[in-house]
Amino acid sequence: MVTDLFVYGTLLPGDVRWPLLERYVTGEGTSDAVAGLLYDTGLDYPAAVFDESATTLILGRCYSLRIDAIDEALRELDIEEDTVDGLYTRVEVTTQNGKRCWAYAYGTGLDLTPIPSGNWFDRPPRPGQQFDG
Repeated sequence: MVTDLFVYGTLLPGDVRWPLLERYVTGEGTSDAVAGLLYDTGLDYPAAVFDESATTLILGRCYSLRIDAIDEALRELDIEEDTVDGLYTRVEVTTQNGKRCWAYAYGTGLDLTPIPSGNWFDRPPRPGQQFDG
């Protein structure tokens, strides 16, 4: 049973969806990465395309989900990540540290701008937007 979640964007601490995830995690999480490409959607959230054969990495954190709340957490995150309409799909990935995790992979439908570093906080700011990375 997969009990961990790999996050790479707005579910990271300090970003807008962290409070949604925070109540379901145990521990501090660990920095990790997954092979693939990270994109800026232009809508203030990223899109990840996981690809085990990629030479680039998506940087993020891996969190253990509370055993007593895994089903509730995944159900709520699936709704928030719009898996019903296919914008994202929850998939299993293997991190660079060998951990099996759930993650949200981009589906289809948006024009995407690559983030070559694989780090969501490296995206270019929009006019008038500032953020710390």
